[in-house]
Amino acid sequence: MSSNRRDFLRNTAFATLGLTFASRLGAAPFSAMKKLPSFGLQLWTVKDDITKDAKSTLKKLSEYGYKQIESFEGKSGMFWGMTNKEFKKYMDDLDMKIVSSHCNNTVDFERKAAEAAEIGMKYLICPYKGKQKSIDDFKRFADEFNKSGEICKKNGIRFAYHNHDYSFKEIDGKIPQVVMMDGTDKNLVDFQMDIYWVVAAGEDPKKWFERYPDRFRLCHVKDLAKTDKGHESVQLGKGTIDFPSILKYGQDKGLKYFIVEQEAFTGTTPLQSADADAAYMKAFSI
Repeated sequence: MSSNRRDFLRNTAFATLGLTFASRLGAAPFSAMKKLPSFGLQLWTVKDDITKDAKSTLKKLSEYGYKQIESFEGKSGMFWGMTNKEFKKYMDDLDMKIVSSHCNNTVDFERKAAEAAEIGMKYLICPYKGKQKSIDDFKRFADEFNKSGEICKKNGIRFAYHNHDYSFKEIDGKIPQVVMMDGTDKNLVDFQMDIYWVVAAGEDPKKWFERYPDRFRLCHVKDLAKTDKGHESVQLGKGTIDFPSILKYGQDKGLKYFIVEQEAFTGTTPLQSADADAAYMKAFSI
């Protein structure tokens, strides 16, 4: 046997062993690794900056590598002092897209849905309902979401609800998140999983993806670090959440939009953290 032949067999054996070992550790074979699709940023991360100077802040975010934006409804609306078409034009100039926005779905929602649809947005999202005294309150929310979903569907977009930890806390023997998901029409209402808040509630995000496939279409990629006071939001990769496993599983169960969010900042500014979070996402493989 030639030395070249021996080297080839030896290297092949080592490669096979390495892949087997990686598989046992739960890592994907190299051929199966792939980059995330486009990822976005929830503008709440940079709320002070976007309020002071929307265009400058958005330009910086585009330079960091964000291709998608999820807005929220501030004092100047979802489009930060611009009309919906002006906002879209600026997004186009930056090679970015506004894919969704958090907003109040109980006030002037017909107009909001029409304006969102006019510029090609995909989702309007209810961001918060808060703790309630009775499970009946969450049943009413489910009815409300169905009506909002009908308005969105009429305009050619989708409606979704964004969770916090409170919806996983039992009330009257039932879990509010289950009540809302079972009580909404899947043809009208999707859900945005805030992974941070699911983990903070002591729940496994993958179990919820498994229980409700194709219902969680968006997620907030937000890391969690444990503190003396409980937990806080930190830069991606500096917390405890297993994003490689969770996001891969979620994508297999219908997850389409990956929106970065960070809410606490220690020793850094929101824009600096947004830059670091973008670097994490650009290097991320599932």
